Amino acid sequence: MAKVFIYPTTSLILTDLVKRFGHEPLGAAIGIRERVQAAGFDSPPLQITPEEPKKGLKWAAVEVPSGVRGRMAILGPRIEEADAAIIVNDADLAFGCMGCARTNELLIYLLRTKGMPVLDLVYPTSEEEGIAFVAAIRKFLRELGGAKP
Repeated sequence: MAKVFIYPTTSLILTDLVKRFGHEPLGAAIGIRERVQAAGFDSPPLQITPEEPKKGLKWAAVEVPSGVRGRMAILGPRIEEADAAIIVNDADLAFGCMGCARTNELLIYLLRTKGMPVLDLVYPTSEEEGIAFVAAIRKFLRELGGAKP
């Protein structure tokens, strides 16, 4: 079973597809769940502590806005543990909203330069493209090994 980073990181569709083919999806949901369930957060709905932007310095320079560093404190560790990634470009907002353009650029850069298998797709706009989209994801996940048939 491979750990597959999904982008957009909030996409429930990608999360479901990765799980269906026997792999572990890595996105924002787990990191956010850990923060929401933990007691002691003073800043809902952000669910980060003042320490989070400091942790994000590992992936983004001090000159980068603190919001980018805070997001990277959640997503950076998931990139590090990823064995592969699926990137969906030009996704519809309903597919998985990603609110910070600078964080998105940094995520894409880190994923593409990590040296792991990356499936880079464009969001489908027709039924035929949707079928090809799912087929490409299925093929990619099967090639990672350990996946369900």
